[in-house]
Amino acid sequence: QVRLVESGGGSVQAGGSLRLSCAMSGRTFSTYAMGWFRQAPGKERDFVAAISMNGGRTYYADSAKGRFTISRDNAKKTVYLQMNSLKPEDTAVYYCAATSRDWPLQDYPSDYDYWGQGTQVTVSS
Repeated sequence: QVRLVESGGGSVQAGGSLRLSCAMSGRTFSTYAMGWFRQAPGKERDFVAAISMNGGRTYYADSAKGRFTISRDNAKKTVYLQMNSLKPEDTAVYYCAATSRDWPLQDYPSDYDYWGQGTQVTVSS
């Protein structure tokens, strides 16, 4: 059974940075491509970024390009999301997810097999 646990969320002012982490237990981390999604109150869960099994390929939503960086450490079984230049519209619960489909990288929630419980990110103006 795969378990994903996010951490690193919090409150920050606009222009600030946060680094989210998501640790996997229960399965071989390197056999999953990983993604980050976010969901604001009353809105659908939106794709943020994805990374391939070996970390060699990444894919970003337009809203994340140039500000967010997804990375992974297979030895630590952890995926990260570095978020810079945060904006109030980035406020949401951020979820990490795992999929056994490596390429093309997936950007729909239904493409992912396992999900974490989410971590809140709040950006104030």
